[in-house]
Amino acid sequence: MLPDNAEDFRTIWLCTDDESVVQVIDQRLLPHDYCIHELRSWQDGVVAIADMCVRGAPLIGATAAWSLYLASLQTSDPEAEIHTAAIALQQTRPTAINLRWAIKRVLTAISAASSGEDLAALTRLEAENICNEDVEISRGIGEQGLRLIEEIAVEKNNAPVNILTHCNAGSLAAVNWGTATAPIYFAHQKGIDVHVWVDETRPRNQGSQLTAWELAANQVPHTLIVDNAGGHLMQHEMVDLVITGTDRTTRCGDVANKIGTYLKALAAVDNNIPFYVALPSTTIDWGRRDGIVEIPIEERDPAEVTDIFGIRDGKKFCVRTAAIDTPVSNYAFDVTPARLITGLITERGICDASEGGLLSLFPEMRNE
Repeated sequence: MLPDNAEDFRTIWLCTDDESVVQVIDQRLLPHDYCIHELRSWQDGVVAIADMCVRGAPLIGATAAWSLYLASLQTSDPEAEIHTAAIALQQTRPTAINLRWAIKRVLTAISAASSGEDLAALTRLEAENICNEDVEISRGIGEQGLRLIEEIAVEKNNAPVNILTHCNAGSLAAVNWGTATAPIYFAHQKGIDVHVWVDETRPRNQGSQLTAWELAANQVPHTLIVDNAGGHLMQHEMVDLVITGTDRTTRCGDVANKIGTYLKALAAVDNNIPFYVALPSTTIDWGRRDGIVEIPIEERDPAEVTDIFGIRDGKKFCVRTAAIDTPVSNYAFDVTPARLITGLITERGICDASEGGLLSLFPEMRNE
């Protein structure tokens, strides 16, 4: 059951009846089934991340942190097991920076621990803090991005504000609220008339299966479209604003996000439509400058392209849509250059997609 209060929603939590079990929403089954999946070992966490039972940069990081907590419970030598788990977790998803950020944070806490300190309690506290902080970061993104939607609503004399998004950067991609959808949820709660164009987001259909499900659950007006319809809508002045999320953002403002984001940015620029990226500061890779050259792009199973999951007459099934011997390329992400981005929405404010813009909000990272 989903909580009645949006504030209470969580995508990952410690089981109340068994503190050796972490529970998540199995996103592979949405929108047809809402099922809780249990992680009982760090190996379960590895599989959940790799198979996209959980996905979205912030949630991947949170899952990694909780997986290290589970590792601390599995052996008489918890420190060694945690380091073994960390190595395996780091190999699951190469593009999303939150994964490595969360692992590094937990390992740093362990290295600073006193001799004999309870590592299970320590890793649990770090995982809880990461989750709680992520909720507040998403809340901050929502509050900052709300201003953009309010300005457009005023310009349109309170006519519906049409927002296009790509992939899923909502509550399911974070611990709650999400990134790109957080401003939308805040605007809807404030009574602003918003409407969301939801890209299906092939090949895994995170838009049609996850974003549309989320928006419906929160009673936000939305319409599902095929990925290639976005440019047409922009040409016909049916889009006021584009907001996407990001899995990794370079120091200079280049953004890696779900494949197809770059094309949306090109169409937005060509039609003079603002294109914003909503990002928690935890997705900023301060050590990289050129996203096209330096960000590793994950390549996934060809079956995600050749096969499609659905439901008919109440039965779930998977069908192949391509010929058996068809060669397949399945890049999961692309990079949108900073020059195509109107601005970055962070928990601390909105800035230009540039090194100067990011450092104006995060001056403590100047020497990183």
